[in-house]
Amino acid sequence: MNILFADEQDEPIVTNELLRLAETVLEAEGLDPDTGVSLVLVDEDQMTELNEQHMGKSGPTDVLSFPIEDATPGNPPVRAGGGPPIELGDVFIAPAVVHRNAEQRGVPFEDELALMVVHGLLHLLGWDHEVDEEALRMEAREREFLARVGRVRP
Repeated sequence: MNILFADEQDEPIVTNELLRLAETVLEAEGLDPDTGVSLVLVDEDQMTELNEQHMGKSGPTDVLSFPIEDATPGNPPVRAGGGPPIELGDVFIAPAVVHRNAEQRGVPFEDELALMVVHGLLHLLGWDHEVDEEALRMEAREREFLARVGRVRP
C-alpha cells in the first residue's frame, strides 16, 4: 500500500502502528497493493478550517475523509487493467480533538486514535453511519479491525 503520511501538528504520535493499521484495513478490504491513500494529522485550527470549508460545520472535529473514488461497503474501487493505481483519497485527523474525546469517553488515547484511522478509511471505502443500520455495520467492522491490532472500541 502506498500510504502518504504527514504529521502537521504537535501532539506526539507513534506512527508505525497507525501505518500498520491502515495497511491492515486496506488489505482486508481487498484493495490492490499499489493503492494510494493520504493520512494527515492536523492541528485544531487546520481541522476547523477543513470542517467549515468542506462540511459547513463550525469548529474542529476528530476525523474527516475526502474520497476520490466511488465505493460501497464490500465493493472497493478496482484498478482497470493496465491503468494507474487507485488513489482512494485523504483522511485528516486532529489528535488534539481525539485526545479530548478519549478523555471524555474514558478510553486510552491510542485506542481512540486507532479508531479514527479505521473510521476515516472506511469512509473512503463507502461506509457510512447516517442510518442506524449502516452505523451498526460500520461499528462492527471498526471493532473487527481494532481487535486485529489489539485495540478496542467501547
